[in-house]
Amino acid sequence: INDEIRVSQVRLIGPNGEQVGVIATSVALNLAKEANLDLVEVAPNAKPPVAKLIDYGK
Repeated sequence: INDEIRVSQVRLIGPNGEQVGVIATSVALNLAKEANLDLVEVAPNAKPPVAKLIDYGK
């Protein structure tokens, strides 16, 4: 979750399930912060790992 993700790139899925694409994890974290969401790794063994923007507090 968020800063615990230790890979350089993720395949990002947006909050509505849309494919954003493969982007740098730092960019994905900034997008999450701007949207008041969390970046959560949902498929860590994929190449590149898949992460999704969600409200982890729910």
